[in-house]
Amino acid sequence: MATGRVNPQFRLDDQGITGLGDVYYNLIEPALIEEALKRGEGELGNGGAFLVSTGKFTGRSPKDKYVVKSASVEDKIWWEANAAMSEEGFDALYDDMVAHMQGRDYFVQDLVGGADRAHAINVRMVTEMAWHGLFIRHMLRRPERSELDEFVADFTVINCPSFQADPAKHDCRSETVIALNFDRKMILIGGTEYAGENKKSVFTLLNYLLPEKGIMPMHCSANHATGNPVDTAIFFGLSGTGKTTLSADPERTLIGDDEHGWSDRGTFNFEGGCYAKTINLNPEAEPEIYATTSKFGTVIENMVFDPETMELDFEDDSLTANMRCAYPLHYISNASKTALGGHPKNVIMLTCDAFGVLPPIARLTPAQAMYHFLSGFTSKVAGTERGVTEPEPTFSTCFGAPFMPRRPEVYGNLLRDKIAQHGATCWLVNTGWTGGAYGTGSRMPIKATRALLTAALDGTLAKGEFRKDPNFGFDVPVAVPGVPEVLLDPRRTWGDPEGYDSQAAKLVEMFSSNFEQYLPYIDDDVKAAKIG
Repeated sequence: MATGRVNPQFRLDDQGITGLGDVYYNLIEPALIEEALKRGEGELGNGGAFLVSTGKFTGRSPKDKYVVKSASVEDKIWWEANAAMSEEGFDALYDDMVAHMQGRDYFVQDLVGGADRAHAINVRMVTEMAWHGLFIRHMLRRPERSELDEFVADFTVINCPSFQADPAKHDCRSETVIALNFDRKMILIGGTEYAGENKKSVFTLLNYLLPEKGIMPMHCSANHATGNPVDTAIFFGLSGTGKTTLSADPERTLIGDDEHGWSDRGTFNFEGGCYAKTINLNPEAEPEIYATTSKFGTVIENMVFDPETMELDFEDDSLTANMRCAYPLHYISNASKTALGGHPKNVIMLTCDAFGVLPPIARLTPAQAMYHFLSGFTSKVAGTERGVTEPEPTFSTCFGAPFMPRRPEVYGNLLRDKIAQHGATCWLVNTGWTGGAYGTGSRMPIKATRALLTAALDGTLAKGEFRKDPNFGFDVPVAVPGVPEVLLDPRRTWGDPEGYDSQAAKLVEMFSSNFEQYLPYIDDDVKAAKIG
């Protein structure tokens, strides 16, 4: 039986997916929560938040993600970073997954990826779990109810956690699989309950499609000056570097917290919600995000809570350090109603430096910006991927290698051209360690980071005095009001300056070695910005 609002010409039956149990089309939040509670998928928390556990998978499984290697995409995909699946393997996977779905209930959400309708795609999400439908309803953009009557998907995502892939039959490595087939316009997800796979699969899809239209897809948050969309800032960074926290500035309008495009018309959010980490979430430092954890429909993932009072424990990471909340963008009071901004005036690259070497902020030339964008240095933070239990230094090109189907230079050249065309100022911001490496030093004070960003965004930082960093060659401010001067010189924060020098030399060598892979593909100005 099918219930809910849907295009009568575009049901699952019309897509050849038949023999299912009850199919629920485009249920709104209260109905999805009712169905999830009925099925025992989670518990109702304070304020109507929905509390779930994602089982053994509390982060993404990047090694189980595949792109189908067909003739139409074979020469366009960055195969060194994207595992290939054969067309035969995908076809068998699809047939077996649909056979597994027979007689089972499914939830369909017809949604949109992209606030700029000129560049948006329609996405149909078919989920085995009701709360996954609630999650993705927050994450993607919701069309008007009347639009559902004529909705036709450009791509369909099927998420079936109870399905176990067969490596021998499906051309994958384990029972968990995330497979993208650009020819069949379909994504299949099986063997994992972690909801983040849903949103990141759509992000990967947009990262493939948009560059051909001259649009820069970005793993970044974005905001603009209140009442002035022309003054837009974007914040690149991997999970755990502060994209969500730093873009949720009460003095600025939030465009979005994770995924955006930069077109010839400006900046636009891909999503309709936010997916924030909640470990050690502080009601004083991050009041708006904290408040969402007790609002109706917010999905609370993998958080410990008191079974009597339902009070959340923001410090207990016994389930995972990657505890999160997913909520609609309008739960943030200063969120943009359009999710659109101007061309970025400031481009901020966030890095979480576990070596304790990088300064809290540095100004980059356009060539240095491309160098650091291609390098994508940061530290994977505990919990965001399976097996990561403490900060792990890594280079993730474009600050999002797991989601980049094309070669890094495609995105790097797009960013360089747009920075040059629109005159953006570029900054590297370290939200990692100071006073020593991980285990010895301490995390960069968020109050100092906010003060530095405020000075950068309002233009006062650029007017101050800078010094040339001897290790990396970028400009570092000498003094900034409200920030301890010693913090701006990392070497002075160490009790052992010689230890800092040794650590800095080690990091410079890591940068140099990693960048060798890009030298054949880049211009001379970026080669000149090479470190080491």
